[in-house]
Amino acid sequence: MIEVFTLAFLMLVSVASVVAAYLAIRERDMVKAIVFSAIQSAMYALIFYVLMAPDIVLVYIPVSVGITPAVLLFVTKKTERYDGD
Repeated sequence: MIEVFTLAFLMLVSVASVVAAYLAIRERDMVKAIVFSAIQSAMYALIFYVLMAPDIVLVYIPVSVGITPAVLLFVTKKTERYDGD
């Protein structure tokens, strides 16, 4: 059974990931949106770790926190940084 502290930590990290996702969607600066997306991915990795899925964490962190933001930053560098109307 999940302890109270673990459940509270999962709730806190879940709320933080939802806030980061919202900020990534609302942000007009693409670099900031990519950073918020990486923060959201890091929160998901924490959730996977607490739920005792270390094999998923070992793959999820390099891909969604490392490689994906790096590729998106490279593409953003080749295009416009700010989303215009």
